[in-house]
Amino acid sequence: MISRIRPRWRSGVLVLPVRRCSAYGRRVNSWTWRYEAADGSTLTGPDLPKTGFPSQADAETWVGETWHELLAAGVEQVHLLNGGEPVYGPMSLRPLE
Repeated sequence: MISRIRPRWRSGVLVLPVRRCSAYGRRVNSWTWRYEAADGSTLTGPDLPKTGFPSQADAETWVGETWHELLAAGVEQVHLLNGGEPVYGPMSLRPLE
C-alpha cells in the first residue's frame, strides 16, 4: 500500500509527496525546480510555474524548453529538487557567451 502524503509548499515551490511503497520501501520520485534571482534569493509568484514532474528527465526537458520564459520572468538560476531535497544547482539560465 502507498502512504498518502499531502503536497506542501517549500521555499515557494509546490513539493509533491515522495511516497514509499510499504511493501518494498522504494521511493516514488517527485521532481521540482526552485527559482532564484542572481543573488541567490528564492523567487515566488503567480508568474512562476509550480509544476511537479514524475522523473528527472521530464523536469530537465521542461526547463530546457521554458528557460527563455523563466529568464524573462526574472529567474536567473534554478535548483533541481527531488522530494524537496536538492539534487543540483544553482544552474544559470543565461547562455554561455
